[in-house]
Amino acid sequence: MTSGLLRFLCAAFVLGLAGGWGSAALAVPAVAPVVEGAAPGTMAPRVRACTQCHDKEGRATPEGFFPRIAGKPAGYLANQLLHFRDGRRNYPPMAHLIENLTDGYLREMAAHFAALDLPYPPPPAPQAPPAVLERGRILVQQGDAARRIPACVQCHGPALMGVSPSIPGLLGLPRDYLNSQMGAWATGQRGAQAPDCMADLARRLAPEDVGAVSAWLAAQPVPGRGRPAVHLPGPMPVRCGGVDGLPVAAER
Repeated sequence: MTSGLLRFLCAAFVLGLAGGWGSAALAVPAVAPVVEGAAPGTMAPRVRACTQCHDKEGRATPEGFFPRIAGKPAGYLANQLLHFRDGRRNYPPMAHLIENLTDGYLREMAAHFAALDLPYPPPPAPQAPPAVLERGRILVQQGDAARRIPACVQCHGPALMGVSPSIPGLLGLPRDYLNSQMGAWATGQRGAQAPDCMADLARRLAPEDVGAVSAWLAAQPVPGRGRPAVHLPGPMPVRCGGVDGLPVAAER
């Protein structure tokens, strides 16, 4: 990215904050000034605006609403950037930053963050009573067949670290972020290519279910280096848009 374009993006971001984008935008820190003399062709100038919210190298923090993006599957990150740009995810600061970037450019940025192999911090202490955590564990690991709620591990992998190239991990994320995203799917503020399996699932979950699942997930340590799996051990329980090349169990 040229220094001129980066200045434009940063200025647009700050102007958007000054103009007001609602309460969600108020939590976003101001973008740092552009550093002159950055080596041309490197990724650092391209992603400087990203790291203002997602922290250095995309690791984010255990608190708040900004997720870690380092080490996430490249296809997932690229899909989310496209969703923000094209309006399937509703967060004006993100949309404003990337509204003029091409598909290929966004995929390059996604590949950069996906390639980062950085350690995860320990999880915070559990933020719910044992009974709530157990309810969350059961939904994550077993689901609820009576309500047609699949287990999270069936799509996000046994280690819950996602599956390349397009399924994200669920560990190492703040509880507030997990809650907010489930709410966004349930209310139509977040969407994906049809069939939008996560929106359908979010609408089947009671608020107590969402709270239990997010509390349990946020309290779990990340196994090993936290890399996504290469494949799932079995077919996915439902069809999901934007997830290519993975088998789906036959409907009953």
